[in-house]
Amino acid sequence: MEFIDYYNVLGIDKNATPEDIKKAYRKLARKLHPDLNPNDKEAQKKFQQINEANEVLSDPEKRKKYDQYGKDWQHAEEFEKQKQRRPPPRQEQYTTDDFSEGDFSSFFESMFGEQSGYRQAKFRGQDFNAELHLKLTDVMHTHKQTLSVNGKNVRITIPAGVEDGQMIKLKGYGAPGVNGGPAGDLYITFQIEDDPNFKRVGNDLYTTARIALYTALLGGDVTIDTLDGKVKMKVVPVTQPGTKVRLKGKGVPVYKHEGQRGDLYVTYEVRLPEKLTDKQKELFTELSQLK
Repeated sequence: MEFIDYYNVLGIDKNATPEDIKKAYRKLARKLHPDLNPNDKEAQKKFQQINEANEVLSDPEKRKKYDQYGKDWQHAEEFEKQKQRRPPPRQEQYTTDDFSEGDFSSFFESMFGEQSGYRQAKFRGQDFNAELHLKLTDVMHTHKQTLSVNGKNVRITIPAGVEDGQMIKLKGYGAPGVNGGPAGDLYITFQIEDDPNFKRVGNDLYTTARIALYTALLGGDVTIDTLDGKVKMKVVPVTQPGTKVRLKGKGVPVYKHEGQRGDLYVTYEVRLPEKLTDKQKELFTELSQLK
């Protein structure tokens, strides 16, 4: 496996603080995100690398192992166990300080390989992490989508109702194992973009609708936007500003519960006329004087 310098990938040095790592990752993620570079395979490859680098360097334990063992950091525990279990070939005593990052692979081979006379050790492949950005409208229906992970296209089914920050695991879609070991897994985190017209709270949606003053006073029909399309509603007479009504079953589908959905809550905003004719002023004045 080719060695990737995670510090170099993020453009930071080995003394970088956790905050430095976070800032560097966010800056590069915004620049290289696949949505902004849909046909740029090189940008997609770099995006996967910065995700991988961030996943390792933002975790203190993983970073410690990476700093010590380089590209073999995932096998650090096995290495230590094997080193304690039996002496290295030729009874020579080694410490981790005796090796550079590039030397660990050959040391692992001499320690675990068949030529040393020991049974060849198998190691599980590295897990991959990826983010998938969705619009709120995308979570209203179960659908398939293809994303690029480590240079490979992975087609997944996205169930309706997934939430922001929710993670799913695809078993065996990570890096190949070492010496015939099992492949790692792929963890996908969903990032749901904020919608300008709807606020999501669990499976419920909240929105506002502006109605004319005359409709609020006398009642009438109003057309409401939902994520499924437009719906006509009845406004009762003398509806007060800030009145909230519920549209049952017009919210977000419940994750993996087919046929179940949240509700849509609509808050009415009363729109006042911007200008009044003389006749309207006269009528409003007359109304104000009625008891």
